[in-house]
Amino acid sequence: MNALLRMLAWLLAIALVALPVVAVLNGWVGAERWPLAKLRVHGEFKRVSGEQLQKALLPYARAGYFAVELQDAQSAVQKLPWVESAQVRKQWPDVLEVTIVEHKPFARWGKDRLLSEQGRLFAVPHGLEDAPLPLLDGPDSKTAEVVELYNDSRALFAPAGVDVHQVVMDARGSWSLALDNGTEIIVGRNDARTRLARFVRVLPQLTRTQVPIVRADLRYTNGFTLSWGTPPPATKQTQDRT
Repeated sequence: MNALLRMLAWLLAIALVALPVVAVLNGWVGAERWPLAKLRVHGEFKRVSGEQLQKALLPYARAGYFAVELQDAQSAVQKLPWVESAQVRKQWPDVLEVTIVEHKPFARWGKDRLLSEQGRLFAVPHGLEDAPLPLLDGPDSKTAEVVELYNDSRALFAPAGVDVHQVVMDARGSWSLALDNGTEIIVGRNDARTRLARFVRVLPQLTRTQVPIVRADLRYTNGFTLSWGTPPPATKQTQDRT
């Protein structure tokens, strides 16, 4: 009996010590005695407002210093438009700290998304529906490959005074490009850079006639086919010479 009483006494003592700790950690008293009263924000951002952050974090901050769920609060901030990454921490005694990195748009991706400079996809925010960005598209898992070909093709066409404003990889891995002069280029699935480089080498000779190239199909082993547009109307000076 004495052993049983001693065991019960030990259990009671442990409970008396542990219960307040459990109560604090679970917010039973924490939200009232240790409230989170301040929000401190770090990071260079222009499009995420303080009101948005407060609204996202308020439900979690109300739990108090010891009971706030930092991971849930961080997830709520990361769901805000323009937020690429976020880190939420607490600082004694009443501060909730948030570090934010905003999306920096690099290109359009498909019809309704943007691709950030860090290679992340996000929905087109309000106000950027008509932003002058290049159009890229392809399987979501191939963003790095699409960006790489876009950069490579821009470097290839730059000496010819032409820019690339669209690069698309379809579901079968076939490439197509669009230039800022209106030319559509069908590249195919294999040796995309080699085929583009071969086409660029002869492009100056092809454009000497001033007849626009509407479409170039590079899906041939040793050459390509061209579709020509309508020649520009002759100027008065040209007519006088004839």
